[in-house]
Amino acid sequence: MKAKRTSNWSVFAHPIWMGLLMAAGLFAALLGNGAWDMLSWVGMGIPAVLSVRGLFSRYGKVRSR
Repeated sequence: MKAKRTSNWSVFAHPIWMGLLMAAGLFAALLGNGAWDMLSWVGMGIPAVLSVRGLFSRYGKVRSR
């Protein structure tokens, strides 16, 4: 069975977007209060939630074997 070829973009797209979102959240945290705080929570919270979700979904697949 041959391995399926994937492009670099399909492999690194999600980590790049998560990194950019995290960087935007960190930058927003430095800018000020009020709406900037909310933007920073969203910018840093979404990558954290997606990472934990991916960790648990992967752990569940390995565990069910």
